[in-house]
Amino acid sequence: MKFLIAAALGLLALPMQAQQPPGRTQVQSFQTGLGEVKITPIYHACLLIEGGGKVIYLDPAKPASFAGLPKADLILITHEHADHVDRDLTSIKAISKGDTQIWAPVAVSKFVTSASVISNGQTKNFGDWTIEAIPAYNLQRGPAAGKYYHPKGDGNGYVLSYGGKRFYISGDTENIPEVRALKNIDVAFICINLPYTMTIDEAADTVKAFHPKVVFPYHYRANPPTDLQAFKQKLAGTGIDVRLLDWYPVT
Repeated sequence: MKFLIAAALGLLALPMQAQQPPGRTQVQSFQTGLGEVKITPIYHACLLIEGGGKVIYLDPAKPASFAGLPKADLILITHEHADHVDRDLTSIKAISKGDTQIWAPVAVSKFVTSASVISNGQTKNFGDWTIEAIPAYNLQRGPAAGKYYHPKGDGNGYVLSYGGKRFYISGDTENIPEVRALKNIDVAFICINLPYTMTIDEAADTVKAFHPKVVFPYHYRANPPTDLQAFKQKLAGTGIDVRLLDWYPVT
């Protein structure tokens, strides 16, 4: 039953547009003490990070297209829902090569059997990268009383550190204490989407609490569409650089 509920929730959250290969103009570049880090938005919750000779993908899932993109050295998965990982492994197979590593929470490792488990609070090294698993969960939202879309301990956000810079990817979370307490985040990707994650107000409040230098709202597809300009306006005057990217190119 838990398997069916998780699959259904993922499908409900899954945006219904297919994606064209990402525009190169959306690639974001950040300078670190060890050289350049490039981040490419792929689709919804999926992004590509390149730096230090490593290719790292976050949450590859349908209907993302990986045409023309490099194979992965590391795949990080935040949680088991279908808008973050394919249960038939289609997206993972599309970006994998012989030595690709996959790190994921326990729930994901049950069907991505090649994954190494990384849980809340753990830190691992990958080349010159340091990767911390950060809690990601709901405080109030769920399909029924006492049930949450993302129970505490089931999913991860990630902080990736490289060359003195820290990059935070939220996964699916609400405005939780562990995220509000983050320190020294240079670049953040923060989820916005109801009913599964946060409202614009909640996301902005979360970002104000840990005050990254740059923030990208992502995972924001909703009906009606999320007003990203309103999110940006709520952070006006904070000194946080709010950057809006198109995570849902039209087919």
